[in-house]
Amino acid sequence: MGVDLKDRPSPNHGPRRGNGPVDILLLHYTGMPTAAAALDRLCDPAAEVSAHYLIEEDGTIWRLVDEARRAWHAGESVWAGERDVNSRSIGIELANPGHGPDYRVFPDAQMDALAALGREILARHPVPSHRVLGHSDVAPGRKRDPGELFDWRLLSERGIGLWSDASVPAAECADPAALMRRFGYRDASAAAIAAFQLHFRPTNVTGIADPETLARLADLAERAGLA
Repeated sequence: MGVDLKDRPSPNHGPRRGNGPVDILLLHYTGMPTAAAALDRLCDPAAEVSAHYLIEEDGTIWRLVDEARRAWHAGESVWAGERDVNSRSIGIELANPGHGPDYRVFPDAQMDALAALGREILARHPVPSHRVLGHSDVAPGRKRDPGELFDWRLLSERGIGLWSDASVPAAECADPAALMRRFGYRDASAAAIAAFQLHFRPTNVTGIADPETLARLADLAERAGLA
């Protein structure tokens, strides 16, 4: 039996472009006070934004756009040279007020629902583990979501995405810029390093390619077959 879904169709979508596969799962937070407000915005034609799904903090999952269609969630972004991330991705919004005084941990019920939905999406689309991403990964410096309070480690333990606890740099770290681009980031700027840290070393986001950051980068690239 699949996950329980509620339908709230958004008019904000179009045909996918190009011939590439849907091979990115992109996670966001809504950055709005309530899930209801986020749903209204994602379904407002004047807003011109949408996602395929929204998950409330209690685990309720809303289906907004059919996966066959191109939802409008990534904005100006790039991953592994691909600039039309919307055409290559499934977008999931997680209800959370976002960075500010009310930014908070994503509850267990929300993470459970995300894991269940994510596993179904990965069964339908050829998304490699290193292409399960946050908005911050594809838009460094412009976006910070889902942010340092999102539990990427837990998600990887549920079979979705990658995680690394490596702390000893490997020889491959001699050229971090090349390794960052090989992994998928647009460059090795401070903004891109900070985006990597938001995802893979969220306890200390500095934008500096310190030894632990480089160790995790090398380990992740190797396990993804990109080193």
